[in-house]
Amino acid sequence: MFVTKPSGSVRFLQPISDQHKPLPLVSAFRQPLRLPNRCRTVSFGASRYRENISGLTLETENFHPFDEDLLLKNKSHEVQPHLNGRCIYLVGMMGSGKTTIGKILAKELGYTFSDSDTLVEQEVGGTSVAEIFKLHGEGFFRDKETEVLRKLSSMHGFVISTGGGIVVRPINWKYMQKGISIWLDVPLEALAKRIAAVGTDSRPLLHLESGNAYTKAFRRLSILQEERGDAYTNANAKVCLGSLAAKLGLSDVCNLTPADIALEALVQIQTFLEQEDGYSTS
Repeated sequence: MFVTKPSGSVRFLQPISDQHKPLPLVSAFRQPLRLPNRCRTVSFGASRYRENISGLTLETENFHPFDEDLLLKNKSHEVQPHLNGRCIYLVGMMGSGKTTIGKILAKELGYTFSDSDTLVEQEVGGTSVAEIFKLHGEGFFRDKETEVLRKLSSMHGFVISTGGGIVVRPINWKYMQKGISIWLDVPLEALAKRIAAVGTDSRPLLHLESGNAYTKAFRRLSILQEERGDAYTNANAKVCLGSLAAKLGLSDVCNLTPADIALEALVQIQTFLEQEDGYSTS
């Protein structure tokens, strides 16, 4: 008999026959934990109850936990052979976590991580993006951004974190479609909180806004979302953090770990590849 409880407990009951020795009742529990390294660990324990002459005895055995690192590794091993070395481009609004998730994906897939903003800065002698905007204007930056993307499009085995506005130029999509593009879709409220927490000095499109950090971040992000929202939908795959949080039973997307998001990105890449190439790992 198999019994589950809302708390995550699982109980197995094995019937006892008069012709056999009394058999055990086994119960198990499943308890998700959040550790300091922000990986979700699922631990299992089992208790065996055995009736004997002296009464009821309890024997407990614990099993080694497994975490999302193993899930990431397994999923990356499923997906990687079907990529054929194609680059992966992460697109999304500023603060959506493209760099963090990109580094995880690169590690798991055996790819090289690169950041388009960093490459633009190198092209301009190490000048920061904020300074490039200040000294040369946004148009100059966008030209350099497109040139960097053109060079990347001829390469293989890269995970690339792109700038938030890279999607506004159609030519950039032409280059990114040589690989696989993934949109990290994060609610504006969560983006504004992230940006306000670290400051807006490094964000040239936010720095001139007035008000406190959260207010000016949310106001400007809302405008940018209106301008770029349709462009992001050109991506081959989408990771919607709102939907992901709901699926995992979390009330706030801020409670998602980078591993949660990276794993979902791999799932969405796999779905795209199955639709494109007709393969299936199931």
